[in-house]
Amino acid sequence: MAASSGYPALAELKGRDFLSSTDSSAEQTAALLQLAADLKAGRTRIDLAGRTLGLIFRKASTRTRVSFTVAMARLGGQTIDLNPQVSQVGRGEPVADTARVLSRYVDALAIRTFAQEELADYAHWASVPVINALTDLEHPCQALADYLTLQEAFGEIGGLTLAYVGDGNNVAHSLMLCGALLGVNVRVGCPQGYAPDAAVLEQSRQLAAPGCSIEVVHEPVEAVRGAHALYTDVWASMGQEDEKAAREAAFRGWCLNEELLAEADARAIVLHCLPAYRGLEISAGAMEGSSSRIFDQAENRLHAQQALLAALLGGV
Repeated sequence: MAASSGYPALAELKGRDFLSSTDSSAEQTAALLQLAADLKAGRTRIDLAGRTLGLIFRKASTRTRVSFTVAMARLGGQTIDLNPQVSQVGRGEPVADTARVLSRYVDALAIRTFAQEELADYAHWASVPVINALTDLEHPCQALADYLTLQEAFGEIGGLTLAYVGDGNNVAHSLMLCGALLGVNVRVGCPQGYAPDAAVLEQSRQLAAPGCSIEVVHEPVEAVRGAHALYTDVWASMGQEDEKAAREAAFRGWCLNEELLAEADARAIVLHCLPAYRGLEISAGAMEGSSSRIFDQAENRLHAQQALLAALLGGV
């Protein structure tokens, strides 16, 4: 096996930032999924020996931190964890200074933070690719893993319907944007007052391939009826801990359980980006049942991010 040049659509991603699902075209997004599948199956190998990825994580992380670290190791590179608590990053050094200095040391930066604006500032000042490892607005690496999982389950995913039930948060935003590019119908079901950002919803609809629908509904059964994938996330994300009780009350009746699964397509799979709270946003039966692909989905963070790093660092 050798490094492959069989992904011409990815050549233009070299040296680019990946701040949003919209930073890759429909063709490039599909090619990233194909490369991820090929890397996972061992059909191709990419060597990025000598390259270094820097992680700046202001939010707690298990899957994102570990999957980026292992992905870079599998490509032959290494990762430096720039923990804000033990570096000048956490002591108020300006982003402009941090980004320019780190660009002299590392080949790419993966940043997990609160505000999308901070991520954009890093991208502005850095001279190396900056990757969105999660912000309050988007989680584009998660969406790549999610659609890779859908592709594994169904093959061709254009025209399928993914139903997301829960808070219209960063995960919902990236599912809509990435789904629009891939021709997947995305139906977000949420209580009134918890809908996705209106601007992201409109952007998704503008991006949507012909025949692809992106919609928001406010009744759980309507959201999941006939869907090929049922997806949920925690009701209170990081930084919303003080809203936990109010959100649990607002989302009562929105648990992704066996009753909702029965309304979906007979082949439907169950997804959750983790961590999960059984008995709240998802039932133990739905999470552990035969339809669940949740742990395949978690593994696919590794393969999707390996493909992304390979493309941004010019390995394909």
